[in-house]
Amino acid sequence: MEATPEGNESSRDAKTLISFYSNYLSNRFTSLFPSFPSNFLEKISNLYRQTLLPISTKRRAGLPLPLPTNSVNSIRTASEASRIYEVLNDIMDRFILNLHKIQENLQFWQSIAEGSNARKVYFMIFERGPRAFVNGSVQLMREAVTDGSAMQNLSQSSSVYISERIAVLSSLRCSLAVFLAQFYVEVNKCGKELAEDPEKPFSSLMHTLNGLFSKLDASIGHLHALRQNDSSVEGTYSFPLLFETLPEISQEESQWTNSEIKEAINLVCTNLQALDSYLALMVAKHQKPSNVTRYWIRYTCGAVGLSVCSFWLLRHSRLMGSSDIDIWIREAKESTVSFFNDHVEQPLLAIRDELLDTFKKRQKGVMDMEEVKLTSDSLHRMLLAFSEQTKGEAFPENASDQEMLEIVMLRYEKELVHPIQNLLHGELARALLIQVQKLKLDIEMAMLELDQILRANEINFAILAALPAFFLSLGLIVAVRAWFRQDTKAEGRGRIARIQRRLLIVEIEKTIMQYQAYFDQGLENDAQCMFGLLIYCLDRLYHAVRRHAKATGEWQCLKQDIIDLGRPGLQTSYKLIVTARMERVYDCLLPSLKRQ
Repeated sequence: MEATPEGNESSRDAKTLISFYSNYLSNRFTSLFPSFPSNFLEKISNLYRQTLLPISTKRRAGLPLPLPTNSVNSIRTASEASRIYEVLNDIMDRFILNLHKIQENLQFWQSIAEGSNARKVYFMIFERGPRAFVNGSVQLMREAVTDGSAMQNLSQSSSVYISERIAVLSSLRCSLAVFLAQFYVEVNKCGKELAEDPEKPFSSLMHTLNGLFSKLDASIGHLHALRQNDSSVEGTYSFPLLFETLPEISQEESQWTNSEIKEAINLVCTNLQALDSYLALMVAKHQKPSNVTRYWIRYTCGAVGLSVCSFWLLRHSRLMGSSDIDIWIREAKESTVSFFNDHVEQPLLAIRDELLDTFKKRQKGVMDMEEVKLTSDSLHRMLLAFSEQTKGEAFPENASDQEMLEIVMLRYEKELVHPIQNLLHGELARALLIQVQKLKLDIEMAMLELDQILRANEINFAILAALPAFFLSLGLIVAVRAWFRQDTKAEGRGRIARIQRRLLIVEIEKTIMQYQAYFDQGLENDAQCMFGLLIYCLDRLYHAVRRHAKATGEWQCLKQDIIDLGRPGLQTSYKLIVTARMERVYDCLLPSLKRQ
């Protein structure tokens, strides 16, 4: 159900890591050389930070700000207005990207928490790396010997381990979602004024942002209280999150100067950079294990197997004076060529000859019609002569072979009464030869029919010979196609991607109803959290369906529906009607069976 936001995420991660390690190296350098001027590295850090402050003019393809549609192009014309628009977009993009990182890790820990106790124990021992495997195994055996409740204790410790990470990540997610919701609502209120003159409402908007950053600092700053004395999280929560506050500028002035606007924008960028650095550290301490860590046993077995295979190949290589590998390569080459000739080239040539030449250029068959006719004519003459001699009367040339064969059989039965005498002086030998000729004719007729059957099915045999190569090619094509399409994410084209997009609609519906429930109960903070998560889910849906809807010509309508779902003033009933229509109407959100 993930739709990974793209764009500037990788570059921002790099900047965050560079900032973190630069601060770490600065502290280490200061501790090693206390007498060295402390402001030297600070100047370098400030110089680097100034290079990060300019806002990128190209934002990723995500949910737009709640501004009038016709105002975006007009805002981009003026330089200061363009910077205001860019910094607002940058705030929304960064919070959505940070929410996505937190959501990914939170969903992993929640899936582990929902599993059985055996699944949790398995995770604690086998999916946290070799060191955790050794420590967990030793602890399990020690407690099994002492009190016999090893599995129960390990299950409890795993629950504490997982719940601590869920608590911190959930708190971070809620704080960011509340900020995003309040920011989105504030921009929606100033939408018309921003469209007409972005510099006019900028002062009030920046003071609102100043208050939002202060609330965010207060909400995230209490996370150290969640840390227990025996916490499983490495490191400490003591690193501060310090936001820069806006200077006190006279509110009586109707509009800020360009220098004041530039200073405010730089302060906002500094706060965003500080937030990114803080969240990068917090998420890194509570993130899910990497695939290498989780599946280290498989990778270890694979590495051992690869090492053994490499050693075995080395023993049979020229480096050890063996020619086995050369012989195997030659045999494999010959087998491949033989397989290609027998199952690809020759069947295709046979099919081509069958389709183009039909029966014209075939090789001579086992039996021809002329040979069968010669044998039939010879038998007819033999029967005719025998019948005339036996009956003593002339038979017509068109006499039936069946009638004359009956005469031969009657004479044959009489001759068998005295076989030896009639064999020497009678007609027994002649009758036997006639029967041999009849048997020869029957065999030739059967062979002629078999040859005709083989000729008629020659193309079928050629196709059967080509089937192994066909299925092998088909399997390779399917594997390459699946690798290129990457249907596991919501942006893909296959059935799984279509299911992921429909699940996004379901998540949006649940978030809308949860928001309304909290709002009715008077839980304002929880309602704002749900609204921020709604904006996040809409951004994921926006990104997932954009390319597909443009291909089908549905993008303008679908885009407007997604933007309507994020409008704060619309009623919940109308939003649910919109989600139902989206699942029913748009091609990129329909189930696979309904599209056929």
